[in-house]
Amino acid sequence: MHSTLIVARMAPASAEHVAGLFDAFDRTDMPDRMGTRRRQLFEYRGLYFHLQDFDGDDGGDRIEDAKTDPRFVSISQDLKPYIEAYDPATWRSPADAVARRFYAWRA
Repeated sequence: MHSTLIVARMAPASAEHVAGLFDAFDRTDMPDRMGTRRRQLFEYRGLYFHLQDFDGDDGGDRIEDAKTDPRFVSISQDLKPYIEAYDPATWRSPADAVARRFYAWRA
């Protein structure tokens, strides 16, 4: 399994709306198309954390393939009023918002 953690900024009052957008998105076949097996969203003091687990060792290729799907484009646009880059000066793509794992343990 491969995991990514996206870090961004989000107004805490928008958490319910963001969750609703992902709920609708996750009811489609898009998670399966991207290899997504689990998605968790967290908010802490204005920060947004999007933890996503994928089949296999790397979900990146499947996400790249899905980026042109109108549903992916739509949710990306729908999230813009609620989610903003953690550091807008250095953000060029969603990959710039992915946290670097520096330790992992598994039983």
